[in-house]
Amino acid sequence: MNKDKPQLGSIIRNLRSERGWTLKQMSEAVDITMSTLSKIERGQLTLSYDKLQQVSDSLGISLSDLFAPNRNWVAADAPVTGRRAIDTLEKALRVNTNNGDIFYLCTELRQKQMVPLVCQVKARNLDEFGPLSHHRGEEFVYVLEGSVNVVTEFYSDFILNQGECMYFDSSMAHAYLIAPGFETASILSVGMSDRAQV
Repeated sequence: MNKDKPQLGSIIRNLRSERGWTLKQMSEAVDITMSTLSKIERGQLTLSYDKLQQVSDSLGISLSDLFAPNRNWVAADAPVTGRRAIDTLEKALRVNTNNGDIFYLCTELRQKQMVPLVCQVKARNLDEFGPLSHHRGEEFVYVLEGSVNVVTEFYSDFILNQGECMYFDSSMAHAYLIAPGFETASILSVGMSDRAQV
């Protein structure tokens, strides 16, 4: 992991500082307890994708802008042309959660329509995963390694093997688990928001 990339705790602390907020004010703004926010800022806790989306929505910024190292705010309707980003897992912003190690890619680009990430899946069952994930927009997932058991609220569980993919409405609750018989699994996921600025 690249030490030059900011960690989630420092991102949250810097956002709070930029706004001149106390921990209590930030807690009220994003609807996360003060003790949880304090642990996040100290690097003792992380947030799931859903909770990160909640924070960005509450603060009125896109998820891609939440991770941007340089947050010189740009108008939402400003034209975005001729840009690119090149990244690697070693340089990605890494967030460790109970259900996977998530590597957010190309975080320096702001006003992205998509949020690309690689997840090294950890959970083998729903007890380890916790509550199913759901967030606005749509999601594409491609299995890079191993196989994943995909659990959703509307369909029967099914296995996606290496090289297979799916596209779905991510407001449908879902989870990715390491499939039985596999030691590891990793996926490439690209989320797209129903708003134009993620």
